[in-house]
Amino acid sequence: MTSTLPRRAGSDRGDVPGRLLTMGVEEELLLVDADSGRPRLSNAAVVADARESGLDLQLELSRCQVETATPVCTRIDDLRQELRVSRTVAAAAAARAGSRLLAAAVPPFDTTPPGALTDAARYRRMAEHFGVVTDQVICGCHVHVGVPDRDVAVQVCNHLRPWLPALLALTANSSVTAGADTGYASWRHIQWGRWGSGGPPPFFRSARHYDDVVAMMLDAGTVLDPAMVYWDIRLSPHLPTLEIRVCDVPATIEETVTAATLVRGLVSTALTAVHRGDPAPRLEADRLKAACWRAAREGIDGYGMDPLTQRPVPAARLLGSLLEHVRPGLEEAGDFPSARASVRRILRRGNGARRQRRALAASRSTADFVAELARITVEGCEPAAPPPTAR
Repeated sequence: MTSTLPRRAGSDRGDVPGRLLTMGVEEELLLVDADSGRPRLSNAAVVADARESGLDLQLELSRCQVETATPVCTRIDDLRQELRVSRTVAAAAAARAGSRLLAAAVPPFDTTPPGALTDAARYRRMAEHFGVVTDQVICGCHVHVGVPDRDVAVQVCNHLRPWLPALLALTANSSVTAGADTGYASWRHIQWGRWGSGGPPPFFRSARHYDDVVAMMLDAGTVLDPAMVYWDIRLSPHLPTLEIRVCDVPATIEETVTAATLVRGLVSTALTAVHRGDPAPRLEADRLKAACWRAAREGIDGYGMDPLTQRPVPAARLLGSLLEHVRPGLEEAGDFPSARASVRRILRRGNGARRQRRALAASRSTADFVAELARITVEGCEPAAPPPTAR
């Protein structure tokens, strides 16, 4: 729930041709019992074990969660390798602690057991103030893109708002909970709505307007500090980045890379529009909220809302529109062919929500289901990843 993205010493952006925006990714991941699938409260042991292997994991709100954070990257291949290392090392640390690491946005089985809150002063304060809302376990993926000017970042945020439902549909990965199909591709998104500061951000006139809204939320008690502003896009409270938080934690590394690539393309395209003086579409809050609900309900297997016409269109067409919209930014970075191929693969093979449903139908036991999700979590990882970059 907090942003811990580190900086990499000696950034390599200088020798990369073209205007490549820096980026980094945080992934929240689940720890579960291999046989029962129930959440395991073992994050402290997993974090300590991973640290011995050179990986700096973070504790999360619940003791059945850990968070990974890549260094700042400019090249997609570098980001992919950092994610491979993080998931490989975290999965091995989880196994040594008697757990399975799952890239799933909600626990597929059982509810959070008593005493699940991570013992930290900030989390205790949140539990006292927000009560049972803090009992939920939800895992997202946060993509940071470097935008140091806050007024420009707010304008970029306005340009990105209409595309939040498409990103959510693409990454939806929480169709199963309590051992059953929820009927939603992203049950995480539905649960996330219980936080008063969650969901799509308002349309902001300026950075000062952004700060005024945050100050109002602090006065109202909706948030306890700026790090609790959980909008789907926000200005990072302590980094010179725009943080896009709408995504479920994707099932696979390639899906995370695809989401991050599209997000950087969106930001790059929006920056060009801002510098040209193009106004952002003023999509009304109720329409955007309805479009996000539709994306959470149907994912890539139904219909989404066209961001311009606000009419239902097949999700595949919506993602095609997203690709065309960000094509200038993707082509500037040399990412368009790979991003288009990745989106097509996800549509063909299925995102996390579809693969969870398929695994649930095919599994003969809970252990089978957990094993399949654990396998998907490290899909594409080398058996023995190299030591991670010093962090």
